[in-house]
Amino acid sequence: MVALTEEMKTALATMKAFPVATASADGWPNVVPIGFVELVDDETIWIADNFMKKTLANIRENPKMSVYVWGPETKGCFQIKGEVELKTEGPEFAKMQETVRAKMAQAPAKGLMVMKIHEVYTCSPGPDAGDRLL
Repeated sequence: MVALTEEMKTALATMKAFPVATASADGWPNVVPIGFVELVDDETIWIADNFMKKTLANIRENPKMSVYVWGPETKGCFQIKGEVELKTEGPEFAKMQETVRAKMAQAPAKGLMVMKIHEVYTCSPGPDAGDRLL
């Protein structure tokens, strides 16, 4: 696992929605915008499952995920890749439900995806595009 830099953590904090990518076991991709993505420490991201279907099915088949970080407030863009563990009970799940429902009371908050960060790549245009940062 790798730890995000302070600049990366700041960029994550400015995002309102995150493009999140998964793929099925046979390689079919799926990308969706996710509103609840929270960095819980330097190496771990929580993603709440409120309305997922294909993403959830993909994670059950292939527990790898990519999160894209870019916006007007971020300085550049980067892609975070990692492995995901799905949780539907326990203290982390309960904390996620509380946090999500504090923002949107009617949210189902039916699952928590705990992503352990393994790699980070730049996606800014130019000669370094696609280079591994961490």
